[in-house]
Amino acid sequence: MTQHFPSTRRLASVSLAIAGMLLSASAIAGARDQLDTFTQGLEGLDGNFSQQVFDTNGKVKEASNGTLALEAPRHFRWEYVKPYPQIIVADGQTVWIYEPDLDQVTRRPQGVEEQNSPLAVLIDPSRLESRFKVEEGGTADGLEWLVLAPKDPNDASFSSARLGFRDDALVRMQVTDTLGQATRIDFGAWRKNPAFGPGTFEFSPPEGTDVIGEG
Repeated sequence: MTQHFPSTRRLASVSLAIAGMLLSASAIAGARDQLDTFTQGLEGLDGNFSQQVFDTNGKVKEASNGTLALEAPRHFRWEYVKPYPQIIVADGQTVWIYEPDLDQVTRRPQGVEEQNSPLAVLIDPSRLESRFKVEEGGTADGLEWLVLAPKDPNDASFSSARLGFRDDALVRMQVTDTLGQATRIDFGAWRKNPAFGPGTFEFSPPEGTDVIGEG
C-alpha cells in the first residue's frame, strides 16, 4: 500500500510487507490455496500491523505499528501510531502522506506503484499472474509462503515479496526493495468486508499544514 509500507519516513515506497502449524503436513494447504481462500469474496479489509525495517546486514533500523484498511478497487489507508504518527491515504486518484509532527502533507497522483504493491493482490487477485512471477515458497516459521517477483521491475518499488499464511489468513509479509533493504510486516485482527466509516479513504489537509507535491 508505497507501499506504501516502509520506514516511517518512506512508507509510501513499499507500499504499501508480516507459532507453529497445528495441522499435519498432509492436511496443510499450499500458500496459493490459502491466498485464494482468504481473498474469496473480499472487497474490503482492515486490521493492525507491526513493522520492522532491516538494513542490508539484517540489523533492525526501525520498528513501528499501526492500523490499515484496504477497499476495492484502489483505496487504502495506513496509519502509523508508534513511534511517530503518520497517515497514508489513497483515495483512488491521489496518495496523501500526512506527518503531523512536521505539519506537512505530501501528495502525488496514485499510479502503477500502488497497483503493483504485493498487498494489491488481496483486493484484486486477478493481478497475481499478470503482474508477478509466482511460486510456492514452502513451509517456514509455521507459515506457508508464497513468493512474488514483479514481471516489470520498472513499475515496482520492490524486487521480491514473501506472503506468509496460516489458517487461510495472511499473517506476515516480507518485502525486499531494489536496494536490498528488507521490511517485515506482521498482521493481526483482520476483519473482512467491514463497514468502513465515512471519510476512511478521504483526506483533507488540516488548516495551516504545508502541502507539497501534486495531486
